[in-house]
Amino acid sequence: MSDSLFEPGQFVRHPGRPDWGIGQVQSVVGDRVTVNFEHAGKLLINTAHTVLELVNEAGR
Repeated sequence: MSDSLFEPGQFVRHPGRPDWGIGQVQSVVGDRVTVNFEHAGKLLINTAHTVLELVNEAGR
């Protein structure tokens, strides 16, 4: 069982990089979350150092 707030399929945004657009979580391994962002592509985010905001589908 993972204690991560994130799971594949969720939509997120990086508050410090709004230019990246909305991203979809691809995988989660510990604090490492791979996200495919609209305008930045697939990036590995360390959630121990970066706070991602969850976005519900209606907020897209």
